[in-house]
Amino acid sequence: KDVESIIKSCQFFPVFISGLSGNGKTFMVEQACSRAKRPMIRVQMSRETDEDDLIGGFRLVDGETKFMKGPVLRAMELGAVLLIDEADRADPGKVMCIQGVLEGKPYYVKKTGEVVKPEVGFNIIVTANTKGKGSDDGRYVAATILDDAWLERFPITIEQHFPSDAVEKRILRGHGLDADFINHLVAWSAIIRKTFMEGAIDELISTRRLVHIAKTYALFSDRMRAIELCINRFDEETKLAFLELYAKVDPTVAPETPVEVDAELDAIADSLALDSSNLANDG
Repeated sequence: KDVESIIKSCQFFPVFISGLSGNGKTFMVEQACSRAKRPMIRVQMSRETDEDDLIGGFRLVDGETKFMKGPVLRAMELGAVLLIDEADRADPGKVMCIQGVLEGKPYYVKKTGEVVKPEVGFNIIVTANTKGKGSDDGRYVAATILDDAWLERFPITIEQHFPSDAVEKRILRGHGLDADFINHLVAWSAIIRKTFMEGAIDELISTRRLVHIAKTYALFSDRMRAIELCINRFDEETKLAFLELYAKVDPTVAPETPVEVDAELDAIADSLALDSSNLANDG
């Protein structure tokens, strides 16, 4: 609601959104722009993204060299929302080229002498998995430490958490799952996230991962197979623990092969599964 209010206001008010991968940061901004009927330009950041990519540069067009404006200048001219995605993957020195833009000021294009003024409605929203200070736990190895002068240009930082159980259930209903399976999936992911936050495990199930499971189930019509295929990306011990836990949450399924996990993880699965019946209820 905060992001939607900012976008609807058409005021220049840069926002930094930080949160774990797969919790809907980018999708939230896209949908907020859609609901507000506001144009949006998305830029994906990487170490190689530089001033030429953001501001623009000379390109060969029909045998002639012409200056082509980049997404930052185009968003300014259109009065659009500029979504800078995965900002903490950028080279901190290269993104300093938009310091003035982050202050809502006109931009002087050095290569052409043109002054580009931001139209009403122009705004910058940034998403990142970290807060620009690097990843302490090593989960996001490509995350960089952003310059503090760059970060200071953002008036607010929104800490994006995973959606509530009710919202996740609505998301999964949109993929055609039956209510029983949805309740079990949401309860299962909630238990895993709780365990993750307590530091007992190193992985979690994101909202995006639940959608992956829903889409996989639509193909194979097998709950356990859909889950197993979608969590194969985790190490073997974690995968087996997650399967064991789901089998405790959903009594209608069982792993195809006996699941063997160490005593500690098995104890976690047993103790936390006791709450699954409560978590599965809408109330």
